[in-house]
Amino acid sequence: MTTEPGESTPSHAPDDAHWMALALAQARLAAEAGEVPVGAVLVKDGQLVATGRNTPVAQHDPSAHAEINALRAGASAVGNYRLDGCELFVTLEPCAMCSGAMLHSRLARVVFGAADPKTGAAGSVLDLFAEPRLNHRTQVQGGVLADECAAVLQSFFQQRRSAARAQAEPLRDDALRTPAGRFEGLEGRGFAPHHVQDLPSLNGWRMHYIDEGAGNLQGTGDNVACCLCLHGPGEWGYFFRHFAGLPGLRTLVPDLIGFGRSDKPKRETPHTLAWHRDVLLEWLARLEAGPMVLVHSAAATELAALLQAAAPHRFVASLAAPDGGQFARDAWRAPFPDRGYEAALRALGPLASSSGPTAEQARTLAAQARNAMGYSTT
Repeated sequence: MTTEPGESTPSHAPDDAHWMALALAQARLAAEAGEVPVGAVLVKDGQLVATGRNTPVAQHDPSAHAEINALRAGASAVGNYRLDGCELFVTLEPCAMCSGAMLHSRLARVVFGAADPKTGAAGSVLDLFAEPRLNHRTQVQGGVLADECAAVLQSFFQQRRSAARAQAEPLRDDALRTPAGRFEGLEGRGFAPHHVQDLPSLNGWRMHYIDEGAGNLQGTGDNVACCLCLHGPGEWGYFFRHFAGLPGLRTLVPDLIGFGRSDKPKRETPHTLAWHRDVLLEWLARLEAGPMVLVHSAAATELAALLQAAAPHRFVASLAAPDGGQFARDAWRAPFPDRGYEAALRALGPLASSSGPTAEQARTLAAQARNAMGYSTT
């Protein structure tokens, strides 16, 4: 449920987690705008007074933190620079600047999510709210939805690091790299990108993959099923958009060289299923991935069989992913701006006519994968 400023909340009083969830929604909007994802909401008497999110980059304003923006909007809404009786919920422990503004505004209470060990001024680096010489006391509580708040920040900075690495990784003269803009607007592509380029079998080409979900480097974790999600010719990792990241799974979703966000050799010669098999096995060894379930599209059946035959100890089971039945032509076309990018299609086959499993089919498939690993689905 989305609550607009001034709108009454349900008859029962929402708890702190409710308001922090709204602050998290603001943080995600900040991330989408390229800002550090911090969000805040201002509440009084069970009503949402104002919202705020980080905007220093967009506004060219070092003071435009989420908390400051929420306080400014709140003061304007109530017509007073004093915000007596108000509570502020923010996804990250406030810095000294924001803490000072909160004390000046006479907030009754501040609730934050993740601690900030570098600049936090509510107990991590210093605690302005506990300073006895100040003439106002604001109650402070931390740790509300802390894991969720930290995850949003971690994902944002991971994507930034991956993008920086991608810019630093050279492109072979005999290859092409699809512009990132070709993938904008596709449903379910909010996963952190990963790249590998230094595997001997890759010969300098860069392979893109996603690695979503809990689990240690061996992919087993605590009651977590590890799945290798394998697309076939004419597809890419988008096939698994509803499957990747489901609870209880660690999903490894590579884009084969020549497809998706991976490099596109200009010639057909490299593209044999045996070579793709060797690349994948070397990559899995690099990840130190343990026993897993092999989940594959119908188009990847032959490649899946090659993988299983070459490394039967790696795969507990093989599951064919169902097809939702709606042709995803725009998504399959996205990696190929023109014919120069299509060597893999010419070598292995045309664009697929599949769509990937629906959200409901993906949940069923996840339950099957967990069962195959011997984990309960309850």
